[in-house]
Amino acid sequence: MACLRSILSRRITLVALVVFALLSVTPSFAADVTTPFAGKAVNGGTVTHEHRGGKHVLTVSTDFQVPGSPDPHWQVVDSKGTVYLLDRLKLKDDKINRSITLPAHISDVTIPDRVGAFDTAGSTVVFEIVVDDYAEVWVNGNLPIVLGQTGGPLIKGFNAPNRVLLGRNVRPGQQFQLAVFGMNGPVSNPPGNFIWVRSATLDFYQPGHAGRVQPVPTEVIRRDSTLDDIVSAAARIEKLADGFLFTEGPVWIPRTATTDGHLLFSDPNANTIYRWSPDGQVSVFRTKSGYTGVDVGEYGQPGSNGLTLDREGRLTINEHGNRRVTRLEKTGALTVLADRYEGKRLNSPNDLVYRSDGALYFTDPPFGLPKFFDDARKALPFSGVFCLINGELKLVSTDLSGPNGLAFSPDERYLSLLDGTEGQSLGHVLDGRSSSRRAARALLRRRFVWDAPRLAASTGPGPSPA
Repeated sequence: MACLRSILSRRITLVALVVFALLSVTPSFAADVTTPFAGKAVNGGTVTHEHRGGKHVLTVSTDFQVPGSPDPHWQVVDSKGTVYLLDRLKLKDDKINRSITLPAHISDVTIPDRVGAFDTAGSTVVFEIVVDDYAEVWVNGNLPIVLGQTGGPLIKGFNAPNRVLLGRNVRPGQQFQLAVFGMNGPVSNPPGNFIWVRSATLDFYQPGHAGRVQPVPTEVIRRDSTLDDIVSAAARIEKLADGFLFTEGPVWIPRTATTDGHLLFSDPNANTIYRWSPDGQVSVFRTKSGYTGVDVGEYGQPGSNGLTLDREGRLTINEHGNRRVTRLEKTGALTVLADRYEGKRLNSPNDLVYRSDGALYFTDPPFGLPKFFDDARKALPFSGVFCLINGELKLVSTDLSGPNGLAFSPDERYLSLLDGTEGQSLGHVLDGRSSSRRAARALLRRRFVWDAPRLAASTGPGPSPA
């Protein structure tokens, strides 16, 4: 254990030392401020931060003492415990360089009028950098952190390229402030050498081309002119990415003040949730997204299926193999919302949708079980449509043999479903206007219509359980 503590202590110290090696432009230094040193790696003495001629200058006091840590001539620690990695802090004959100007390794970026023959106005700009060994990239003082993200502004991999979207529809003269933080690896045993920038480029793309999108020949057969109100006549299909086994459950994560918008989607065959960003990067968001059992090889689709967001923007997941509905908290913890009905395990939750009052509806066919309807693990004698409201799981319907996708009408009076077990996808509707249940023929092939009351007391409009 003593040896392990020693390794971990060394790791933490060295990471702190190297992480600021490539700091460029940053507003974190106060001007003309003198503070005493403190923290885990105490230098002794004081340091003064000054801003001279557009550059940051650190001046250490005459009583500054070099701490007994690895490569002491590479560091200055301020009163907040922040470690600055500095060239030649320690000079010949054990003397100390008292005044150090911090180098700007990457300057602010100003969008030019043209790059060769390319007119930059309205274009999309991506910053790409390859650091030996790892890098994080701040843009305009922000480092967007998205749960499960790799690459982009965060560490991509060993000597791997970081691609960061600077802006869309940029204009000549527009400025971006960049700060790149580099770190040596492997992290568990970092070498004591330099950090190198292998390459750094700005890539300019015409609008819509940054994500390496591929157009797909598109023909929309319009049976009803009202479709024009939903799908533009000029709409075209584009392929964003490929190479997956089976894709399901796409959900768009909106942009926030600290993160860019991105797409999450499931590959239930691969037991994985992927993340696609508008700059064309695809990364693994969550592995073992639907099943963690050791017999995963028996399953055709063990992974997650439907994905959606609740009112607080938290990701809600239908897990096939684990046979449950879960919610991914902002901290990364996983909360189980539903896994049993009347003491029996669910089949394999498929698709899901929230109503505006927070009620969660989901379908539960056995498509995620290895032998589907004939699987011995199947506990429920039906394929249900469920509603989770105020912590209580209620059964809405057992009339469909294989309920699949579902969605609310804009006014939430109707919940439309698909049943795909009868050789074709059939449309069905839950009607929340009356208290009786009836089956009826309708316009598209066959449609079931259930008339049911509102869920008791607190459920609001929409379909209710039987």
